[in-house]
Amino acid sequence: MSIEPSTGPEPISRDTAFEILTNPRRRYALSYLRSKSEQVSIGELAEAVAAWEQDTSVELVSSKERKSVYTSLYQTHLPKMADAGIIVYDRQRGQVQLSDTATELDKFVHPPSRGRNWSRYYLALAVLGAFTILCNFLGMYPFTLVNVLVYVGLLLGAFAVLSAVNLEFVRRRR
Repeated sequence: MSIEPSTGPEPISRDTAFEILTNPRRRYALSYLRSKSEQVSIGELAEAVAAWEQDTSVELVSSKERKSVYTSLYQTHLPKMADAGIIVYDRQRGQVQLSDTATELDKFVHPPSRGRNWSRYYLALAVLGAFTILCNFLGMYPFTLVNVLVYVGLLLGAFAVLSAVNLEFVRRRR
């Protein structure tokens, strides 16, 4: 069996993506395979994954650690990723590479930003409210024309309205 990339990315289900990405060893393997444009041997992949897991260099990985990673990749992780269509795995030749479907995982790792960034609105309101109240305490005109409790009440009301609007946007998006 030769390793040939597929013609285009196949859709991957959310459950499958999360099952694949849940395991750190599989994430390390995918990360390493992303850095390679060609197929790699399972041994090379096992060395890199073992080094990352031990937070050391490939040269300092013990043969026991390397063998443990190799065995789990060979028997469990690579077949699971191959079944999901994320990698192309030639078990007989001991070669592996990413498939085009692997790009489908990106939307689960780095989902596209949707909608507004509400934290900016909350931060702006907090800064404006703090500035107004501080100016009142420092006796700066015209901020002293209104009692500080009015400013606090307006600020709390503004936060309540902003929160209600935020909740409504979230509800409509769902």
